[in-house]
Amino acid sequence: MTINVGETVFLGAARFCRVGAAIVLLGVAGCSSTGTSGPVPMASDAGAKDTGTFPNLNIPPKVAAPQFTEAERNAKLAQLKADKSGQAPRGGAPKVAGQGAMTDLAKQHGPETLKQIEGKCDPTLDPTCK
Repeated sequence: MTINVGETVFLGAARFCRVGAAIVLLGVAGCSSTGTSGPVPMASDAGAKDTGTFPNLNIPPKVAAPQFTEAERNAKLAQLKADKSGQAPRGGAPKVAGQGAMTDLAKQHGPETLKQIEGKCDPTLDPTCK
């Protein structure tokens, strides 16, 4: 009969670690950092109350705010559409038609961008550079 010593030792050590971790977690969970000595009291009117009757679900709920009329809704939609049409299109890049225009744009903006990246500033572009 062969006894597997490694299995017995390592499984026993794992069990010991799991039990130790559980004890530490229970100890940490019992600590309270709120400074209260007991449970937080609940309000006396919190929760469901047994009134002895069935609830009447046919009562409509009260509205939180007055509802829009059709005229107000249409006016607000018209204002939103006017604001939307007055906005500039998204994207700051200029619209270009073809590859030649893209090449010209790269030739114009390339040296300026390289100067900014390399730290060589142009006083005409940036008056604060030295």
